[in-house]
Amino acid sequence: MVSAFTIEDLKRIMRDCAGEEESVDLDGDILDLRFEELGYDSLALIETTSRISREFGVQLPEDELGEIGTVRDLLALINQRLSVTS
Repeated sequence: MVSAFTIEDLKRIMRDCAGEEESVDLDGDILDLRFEELGYDSLALIETTSRISREFGVQLPEDELGEIGTVRDLLALINQRLSVTS
């Protein structure tokens, strides 16, 4: 079982699910950016979180996902949920 979900895990899944816009550098400092600023709309975020749920076995309630603003927020939610399930 995974003990922590990292920014590298998230970047890999984001690229797999929705690609990467030319104007966006996911390898830069993106922790405090909103997903919209990265070119990821709500559908891309849903696909990304669905993949995270399947791959890492973590449940991400839709009502909590609606509160996600930044990449840092999503990482914190995923790691909180991972700590609950481990």
